[in-house]
Amino acid sequence: MKDNGLAYRRFVIAGIAILIVIVYTIRLFMLQITSDDYKKSADSNAFLKKIEYPSRGAILDRTGKLLVYNQPAYDIMVVMNEIKGRLDTLEFCQTLGITRQEFDRRMATIKDRNRNPGYSRFTQQIFMSQLSDKDFSIFQEKMFRFPGFYVQKRSVRQYQYSMGAHVLGDVAEVSPADIEEDDYYQPGDYIGKLGIERSYEKQLRGVKGIQILLRDAHGRVQGRYRNGEFDQRAQPGKNLTLGIDANLQALGERLMEGKIGSIVAIEPSTGEVLCMVSSPSYDPRMMVGRQRSKNHRLLSQDVWKPLLNRSIMGLYPPGSTFKTSQGLTFLSEGIITPTTPYPCGHGFNFKGLHVGCHGHAAPLPLVPALSTSCNGFFCWGLYHMINTNISKYGTVQNAMNTWRDYMVSMGFGYKLGIDLPGEKRGLIPNAQFYDKAYKGSWNGLTVISIAIGQGEVLLTPLQIANLGATIANRGYYYVPHVVKKVQGEPLDTTFTRRHYTKADKSAYEYVVQGMRSSALGGTCHELARYDFEACGKTGTAQNKGHDHSVFMGFAPMNNPQIAVAVYVENGGWGATYGVPIGGLLMEQYIHGKLSEASEARAKNIQERRIAYGTTDR
Repeated sequence: MKDNGLAYRRFVIAGIAILIVIVYTIRLFMLQITSDDYKKSADSNAFLKKIEYPSRGAILDRTGKLLVYNQPAYDIMVVMNEIKGRLDTLEFCQTLGITRQEFDRRMATIKDRNRNPGYSRFTQQIFMSQLSDKDFSIFQEKMFRFPGFYVQKRSVRQYQYSMGAHVLGDVAEVSPADIEEDDYYQPGDYIGKLGIERSYEKQLRGVKGIQILLRDAHGRVQGRYRNGEFDQRAQPGKNLTLGIDANLQALGERLMEGKIGSIVAIEPSTGEVLCMVSSPSYDPRMMVGRQRSKNHRLLSQDVWKPLLNRSIMGLYPPGSTFKTSQGLTFLSEGIITPTTPYPCGHGFNFKGLHVGCHGHAAPLPLVPALSTSCNGFFCWGLYHMINTNISKYGTVQNAMNTWRDYMVSMGFGYKLGIDLPGEKRGLIPNAQFYDKAYKGSWNGLTVISIAIGQGEVLLTPLQIANLGATIANRGYYYVPHVVKKVQGEPLDTTFTRRHYTKADKSAYEYVVQGMRSSALGGTCHELARYDFEACGKTGTAQNKGHDHSVFMGFAPMNNPQIAVAVYVENGGWGATYGVPIGGLLMEQYIHGKLSEASEARAKNIQERRIAYGTTDR
């Protein structure tokens, strides 16, 4: 009995010993294999992994002028695990010129995993960004007194000029959403927020490098681990060359001072955007440094919406510039011939409906109708296409959708696909749109105003400029793009393919004749003063207040170098602001400068202000 008890105790002791071994084995497995807490702690004691931030790619204009470059800046980084109560918080705050409350707030933000999902007490976290050279020098002298804090050198964007804010965009600190979307980023990194800084972020940002530094038992850096064998060098971002002409951009922004609206100029042979002005604008240098958040808030609260890029986000009735697309459609569909005359008794008059027009000779065919911007002609054309061609289309719905297909082929109703974020698609109505609006009871007279670029038709200034480029090319366009060249890689084929419209090439020749006639003696007659063959079409878009002044044109006629759209809100007749601004831009680009007389006209336009729906002429 005694021997059995001894044997039993031996089994119990052996079982306990085995259990202890198993528990320790599992724990060691968890610590060494499944958990990296101790590895991180050991690594953080032995190594300091220092990120090397690449220099962001520079941005140049089409002539090689530097627009955006980098300046050195300094961030203060902290490793929480290394502070361990040894920090003289008062002296630290005094050195950086911050309050204790701000210190506590920053530390709390770092530890907040909702706002900083990549937080680890063993790795460097950003405490304060973008110190000036002066602040950095003061901090560096005392840094040895602040265990756990380090300085990280990086660069910030600088802008050579006070123009082009909507095109260039800006760079700011990443948001949690940015980090979640792309694991390249970690808290404190910077990312393009607007403009081409956003569109070409991956090309501009480069690739981060890393230095692995060896530390002693006291945490002091002793040098590179294995002489840098495992270091990775940062790869700088790629430079971008834009299609933008800096001188043309500067002139456009001058001419739009005190006005609301947009200018877009395109090189027809490539689709490159030569200038893009949205007014009012702002100095891009406002969005750099530690004042960015404050300035962004002020701009976002401004009632004139300077942050809005009206060139691609503004939706406007195109007015009479749209008549060119109607002439192309009516000719191509056989609704008219080049000699078909339509009457205009101070407008379109039929079955009690009147669409007004200014006085001019009538009846008249297409070319003089474009030259004089006759409303009656294009209303009759649309009426005959929608209402009187049942044998051709079958129903007014089919006729309407055919019309819509022409408009879409010309780049309306959908995004063109420019390499800038935020582009709007505009509006081109179709039969289903009107069936819903009028419960199926409508015809050409119901929608007659779309023939003259009013009613439901809405375009962006970019789309109006692209119309000019398409006419200049006699029937095709390239997707407009701001970037001309990316360093070391070909341009996306999206921007190198021709897009042909549904209109006949022969129809374009008549429209070009009409636009040239307008420049010689029609509504764009001011263009006749130039020594190059300019072609143009005015627009006076109706508005609840003062009408909008619109212009679309290109030059020279047979070797087009530039297509321009000008849209000045509340500017009155198209000839009041649109034509003179468009002509000056053509001269600047074609000749590289303005004549003395043109400079005087430019100064006069620059000094004129428009406010509250009235013009100060």
